[in-house]
Amino acid sequence: MKRFLELVRDCLTDVKELMPWDLEERLQENSDILLVDVREPYEFDAMHIEGSLNVPRGILESSCEWDYEETIPELVRARDREVVIVCRSGQRSVLAAHSMQVLGFSNVASLQTGLRGWKDYDQPLVDKDGNDVDLDFADEYFTPQVGEDQLRPKDWDGY
Repeated sequence: MKRFLELVRDCLTDVKELMPWDLEERLQENSDILLVDVREPYEFDAMHIEGSLNVPRGILESSCEWDYEETIPELVRARDREVVIVCRSGQRSVLAAHSMQVLGFSNVASLQTGLRGWKDYDQPLVDKDGNDVDLDFADEYFTPQVGEDQLRPKDWDGY
């Protein structure tokens, strides 16, 4: 049985990653890049990179295909377009980029370090209304909030 981070690591053998400064450069060079944010809608509404498309990870694969309730035409048509997948920390985006490659997308990359790294690189974020997000607030927002009940019990030997 694999754990989450092992699954991510295995996908990295096939997935290209960009650092925030690489993405900044790519956006300057190619205004046609499609940024796909695979976080949940409430996360996207709080803050995202301006111009990105929110496609939650849970519906990504059906959003990439015609004839589904979740179909996003811009995404279906992007198979030969440069696509960069974004999430909070750069892990969900690796899995999403891998899925998109399997589905035939030819130029997909994942933003390594995710939006946390984008913010640490002092790049702008906007909220659902297009307002600039204060990066100090973003810093607080991206600080992990793991509850006591989410921590591995000391006597756990499940894996």
